[in-house]
Amino acid sequence: MSSNRQADARPSPLRAPLLFLAVAVLLLLEGSVSNAMFSGSWNSALALLNMGLISAVAALGVNMIWGYGGLFNAGVVGFIGLGGLAPVLISTPQVAGAWAAGGPRLMLALAAGLATMVLVWAAAQRLRGLPRGVVVTLVIVAGYVATRMLFDPAVAAIEANNPAKAGNIGGLGLPVVLSWPVGMVLAAAAAWGIGKVALGLRSDYLAIATLGIGEIIVAILKNEGWLARGVLNITGIPRPVPYELALQSNPEFVAAAARWGMDAATGSGIYVKLCYAAIFIAVVLTLILLTELALYSPWGRMMRAIRDNEVAAEAMGKDVTRRHLQLFVLGCAVIGLSGAMMVTLDGLMAPGGYNPLRYTFLIWVMVIVGGSGNNWGAVLGAILIWFLWIKAEVWGPAAMAVLTSPLSAGGLRAHLIESAPQMRYLAMGVVLLLVLRFAPRGLLPER
Repeated sequence: MSSNRQADARPSPLRAPLLFLAVAVLLLLEGSVSNAMFSGSWNSALALLNMGLISAVAALGVNMIWGYGGLFNAGVVGFIGLGGLAPVLISTPQVAGAWAAGGPRLMLALAAGLATMVLVWAAAQRLRGLPRGVVVTLVIVAGYVATRMLFDPAVAAIEANNPAKAGNIGGLGLPVVLSWPVGMVLAAAAAWGIGKVALGLRSDYLAIATLGIGEIIVAILKNEGWLARGVLNITGIPRPVPYELALQSNPEFVAAAARWGMDAATGSGIYVKLCYAAIFIAVVLTLILLTELALYSPWGRMMRAIRDNEVAAEAMGKDVTRRHLQLFVLGCAVIGLSGAMMVTLDGLMAPGGYNPLRYTFLIWVMVIVGGSGNNWGAVLGAILIWFLWIKAEVWGPAAMAVLTSPLSAGGLRAHLIESAPQMRYLAMGVVLLLVLRFAPRGLLPER
């Protein structure tokens, strides 16, 4: 009887293809139909697809952490920000005079900080009792003082170097795609530090730690101008695809666009977005292949066993904390990749735009709606929720006009209609509640 119930609860094999087909139809309608609900612009449809694919990468990272291991990461925004820092440090041109002004002292400050951590670790491993506490305290104080004595003058010199146009350390001028694995490394390093401290504690402490670290990372990106100009932002980050203006000045492309019945400006925008879409689809498919192989490997079965019953897994000899750390680092590295891809697409590093509601809450909604533990579900949820998130700004006033039709014109009704585009989070909350009510395991449940 129980096996029959499990078979009945198993979703149809056509469910996933039909749901992806429905999302594809929404994107096609966005590009081909022009009315009150859809823009009729292929540029708009492809922009939605590209950001949906980047969100899918972030959702896959969160799904690894939560769906495989049951770990709650409440600081997704911080790891996205660290990933976004990589294109600035790797791909932007060198800033004239920045390295000479403070680069060597900055490297010495970094070396002093690392040496301090190594000495603290060595003292904690070799000493016991009161001597350990005294030595560790002295090393931390001395290391902090030495690091700040080197770091502060270096930062002041770098930020004073052409502050109107630069004021930052600059980058290496390498191809931007090379910055994507660097973004993964930056996010993974931060995840390792958090995990070493918090993963041995209760799960709620991990959530608190990641929430705090995420906000600390965003605050550092905003306030450390030498790193990425802070709130002044960095524009003109190189891209791996052609520029629209270059295409519009190419006679062959202009002729090709005319043959397709569009002007050069529209055609160049569509062509560039298609190039981005091809790269992002390749990244998403590669990640799905790797995550699916991992999920159904002995390692993946072990991680799900730990997730379902840590006590039993530990009794079987599994090092639960070590495996959690491994999974947390891998998932955060994938989240960092999404941050690097996002900055590459926008060509802009704007730390002030890293809103936790947008880059943490919304990513979690994508994973839960799609189906935690299911990689295809994370991708589906990401593209669908991003589409609804953007279209809520358009559909909100129309829906509010219908809901407030019994009210008299002007006054409260006008205020509600004008405020409707700002009710995105309310709309996402409603979508989340509906999915949890009618499909508690998500649109594509874990198999």
